[in-house]
Amino acid sequence: MNEREQWAEAAERIRAQMTANHAGNWGMDLNQWDWVPGVGLIALLEYGLEARHTDTLEQLKRWMERNWAKSAEAAVINAVAPCAIFPELYRQTGDERYRAETERMAAWLVGTAPRTREDAFEHTVTENVAFAEQVWADTVFMAVLFLARAAALLGRTDYAAEAQRQTLLHLRLLADEENGVLYHGWNCVAGNHMSAVRWARANAWIAVAVPMIVQETQALVPVPQELKERYIRLMDGLLCYQQEDGLWSTVLDRPDFYRETSGSAGIGCGLLKALEADLLPDEARCRLAAERALAAVLAQVGPDGSVGGVSGGTPVMEDEEAYGRIPVYPTLYGQGLALMLLAQRLKGAIADE
Repeated sequence: MNEREQWAEAAERIRAQMTANHAGNWGMDLNQWDWVPGVGLIALLEYGLEARHTDTLEQLKRWMERNWAKSAEAAVINAVAPCAIFPELYRQTGDERYRAETERMAAWLVGTAPRTREDAFEHTVTENVAFAEQVWADTVFMAVLFLARAAALLGRTDYAAEAQRQTLLHLRLLADEENGVLYHGWNCVAGNHMSAVRWARANAWIAVAVPMIVQETQALVPVPQELKERYIRLMDGLLCYQQEDGLWSTVLDRPDFYRETSGSAGIGCGLLKALEADLLPDEARCRLAAERALAAVLAQVGPDGSVGGVSGGTPVMEDEEAYGRIPVYPTLYGQGLALMLLAQRLKGAIADE
């Protein structure tokens, strides 16, 4: 097989594993309404569109029919993630339910969702635990991406401006100003980054989400120059932490910690998407880093399509060492970020033909 065939074959194995029956498995059960399956759905949509895989789009429509009633439960940030596929499903089907639900969820997010004193979306979750006045990097992918897509579908300049503003707020509040990379979280009451850990997947959520948000909103409102500059600094900082094997450690500046696949796939995908969106200046350096990440992530894809080396669900931990103790196992977000990386690379290969 040539390279493109290898990428396509690996992507199909990953997709098949994601859509298999994993009922009761927190990390792999697609039939829930939360961030874990939400990332999976966003990835499957990317794969269907970018790799021109029409069967996957049909699967998403069937998934929505099975799980539609659960959308009413989406009243926290993490549960907004599945809604990010509504706008495209509306375009694909013309089903007014998707447009109406996009309008409802966007209105909730802008008008009702809890905010911190800095006016950033507070990170709220489906579990029975609160993170009052906390800003997490995860929010940008789980909720702000949806808002950007809602803005594009509805033609709402106010939603587009708010999506960009939330992205910039997160970039400001989470930044390590010395090197541009991001801390996992920010506590608005304490005025600090809590355990102040530069966690790879936190950086990946924003690395991949920003070019997607920019592409959805830039036709409606100008993208702030500060947002672009901070994103360049983030990606430049991340390149400095890529390890020799092409992956990133689960804590960026701890090469003695295990390499983490989902964060690495997200950063690699972010590089490719940002190059496509003309957000990064050093194309050769960024493309080389993305290709190295792709090769390393492919090596983590098992014969059954399971993506290895993925850290389990990770709140802001008490200290740096705790991040190194998070167990690894297959998850929909690990599968999804790997699938997004492959889909983006396949898109580039198709465009080159």
